Amino acid sequence: MNRTLILVLLATTAIPSDARRFYDDDPLQREPAPRDASKAIRRKISDYYDFFQQTFAPPGEKQLPGKPIRAQAVNTLGEPMGGAWWEPRHYYKPMSIEELARGPGNENAPDMSGPWTVVKAKSEGVTPGFEFVDARKRRYVLKFDPLEYPEIATGPDVLVSKFFHALGYHVPQNYIVRFARDQLVLGKDVQLADAQGKVRPMTERDITELLLKVPRDSERRYRGGASLFLSGRPLGPYKYFGTRRDDPNDIVPHENRLELRGLSVFCAWLAHDDSRSINSLDMLVDGENGTKHIRHYLIDFGSTLGSASYGPNSPRSGAEYVFEWAPAAKQFLTFGLWIPNWAKAKYPGIASVGRFESKRFDAAGWVAEYPNPAFTNRLPDDAFWGAKQVMAFTDEQIRAVVKTGQYSDPRAEEWIVNALIERRDKIGRAFYAGVLPIDRFEVRSGELAFDDLDARGRPASSPGYVLESSPARAAKYRARWAVFDNESERASTIEGAATFRIPENSAEYLACTITGAKPAQTVTVYLRREASGHRVVGVDRTW
Repeated sequence: MNRTLILVLLATTAIPSDARRFYDDDPLQREPAPRDASKAIRRKISDYYDFFQQTFAPPGEKQLPGKPIRAQAVNTLGEPMGGAWWEPRHYYKPMSIEELARGPGNENAPDMSGPWTVVKAKSEGVTPGFEFVDARKRRYVLKFDPLEYPEIATGPDVLVSKFFHALGYHVPQNYIVRFARDQLVLGKDVQLADAQGKVRPMTERDITELLLKVPRDSERRYRGGASLFLSGRPLGPYKYFGTRRDDPNDIVPHENRLELRGLSVFCAWLAHDDSRSINSLDMLVDGENGTKHIRHYLIDFGSTLGSASYGPNSPRSGAEYVFEWAPAAKQFLTFGLWIPNWAKAKYPGIASVGRFESKRFDAAGWVAEYPNPAFTNRLPDDAFWGAKQVMAFTDEQIRAVVKTGQYSDPRAEEWIVNALIERRDKIGRAFYAGVLPIDRFEVRSGELAFDDLDARGRPASSPGYVLESSPARAAKYRARWAVFDNESERASTIEGAATFRIPENSAEYLACTITGAKPAQTVTVYLRREASGHRVVGVDRTW
């Protein structure tokens, strides 16, 4: 077992250890090389059981007053490591407009030069769907909008996947497609279940009848959302609590993973209240060294940005759980006279835009359809991790990503862009206030430099500042230096070292504790002396 895996195990158990705080390869940027998971089996999760369990008997470790469970599977900087769950992208390595619009890929759109062979279909639900193989033998899931609300699901499914990709998650390649009826041909031995559940051979007429439920554009073409099949073997959804027993690499309870706790902030921004297990997928894939391991994906974004896929979402979505005692009691006790905040929201009345707005949006109070163990375990530093990534998107970048939804009504694009911008800013104000909002620490010209991610308009993509060079910022933050003993993890204050200039000291490790207006909110930055100079190797936050 390699050293990095041992560190993760120690971080997630109560076993005492004499291990050092920092090792020579800290901070780690990537997860340990995965162990073989080829014996993992496919599983299903009941959506109804999931709802009742999370609502009435929430599973997993829970936050208790005075005993916070910090996010786990993070490096010494408090950041997730790239790997099976997540990859550092836009905030960490700023992406160009072209890269943001490209998302997880744009070179695998369905081939229009030949027919699309339908190999599977569903007729149940408000809108139909197909699985087809194009002329290049690539397989796709093809989904549609409801007749009354063209573009309400296909637009979000494409553009939101690109946001989640930029935020670091593994997502499928989704494409807007337009085609005529003769593009689809029926494959061999395709079965179709009728309204009574009886299975029978599918016919070409069935395809035609299913398409009667699908809106067409001004050129009489059908518009759909085509999602390229993921590579590997599907194993079903993951859970937002516990671990997967048949995956030797899955050793951190999901409710304590930073990538899943912070996901709640991204879901609030994009109105992804349908963020539950059923909209995730584990895939068994081949690693670089040939070892099969599980990669975790987010899928199905048609129910975002105020859409419920089949039409506009409920106006209370994001504001209350599907089942919640307190709002129901208020309605009952006031004979229905109590008007909740969400009921005062105003929407644009555009068919392709769901119930998505920003004026009544409550970033800190946003909730999914029902309790999510990872979301409810979120701590202020987890929320800050999410907020700094949302704030990294500029207005221009948001506009470029929204454009990939290909809305035919320019009012729809403009409404979504403006709502995302205002929701972004509210997220910054809400979650930057919970911690000392400074980040991206580095040593520059003998001083400790960092970005001041002030919620009052400073984008997270702006360059860092050496606070000592500015009297105003030096007054805003205070520094206290100490020698840090890596073996005992004890710090000894260096008298007189109270600026952001690194003090003259021969110790291997130094620690700088930074405070602001609120004494409880601190950031301690750890530096290691190396041949080339001091290097930032650790970050701790309190609030």
